[in-house]
Amino acid sequence: MGTAGEAYLVHPEGGAGVGPGVMVLSSWWGLTPACKERCHALADLGYVALAPDLMAGVQPDTSAEAELELAASDPNTTAALVLSSLVALRTQTRNPEGGVAVIGWSMGASWAVWAATRQPLSVSAAVAYYGTQDIDFSDLRAPILGHFGTDDEVVSEDLDTEMHAHLLLLDKSVVIHHYAGARHFFAETESVEAHDSAAEALAWDRTVEFLAAHQSSSQ
Repeated sequence: MGTAGEAYLVHPEGGAGVGPGVMVLSSWWGLTPACKERCHALADLGYVALAPDLMAGVQPDTSAEAELELAASDPNTTAALVLSSLVALRTQTRNPEGGVAVIGWSMGASWAVWAATRQPLSVSAAVAYYGTQDIDFSDLRAPILGHFGTDDEVVSEDLDTEMHAHLLLLDKSVVIHHYAGARHFFAETESVEAHDSAAEALAWDRTVEFLAAHQSSSQ
């Protein structure tokens, strides 16, 4: 029998069944050492962290290579991996019947918001780093936290403003932060040109506070 894909799982001190869950969805840089470090950082905070390999083992060196790999991928396969990872992660948490949080970067952020909307009973909170969705958010239950750079060359201010407006019109819980001068991939060391350590640190602090407020209490 085949599997949906590979994933990287880290438990907090005490092992499986101890903490609430957080799914980590990478950008098109893939399951890099930095992505794995985020899982360990979350485990240090008491979360069970799971990062599915959305790029199927590929870790592109350039944006051009990443764009080609992404274009060749099957979105249905990625969707199946995201959904199956939600199921797998919930089994590892202290309350398998409860929801888990989802954090995504760039394309992973789009998948995070998608998953929260498509599986409202499985996702209790979602964080989107410079990624948007334009789907119908009517079924969404999870609060959304968004991080966007003001100089993002991929996701325009119009795109994140449009998503923000749609969520507010549906009376959803959403908070969006903008980071002055920050570009796309500002929170990822994989992108040497765009990485902004100060903006990344501030966004991470806000993410940790958001998780503490919404995810820890959900389980």
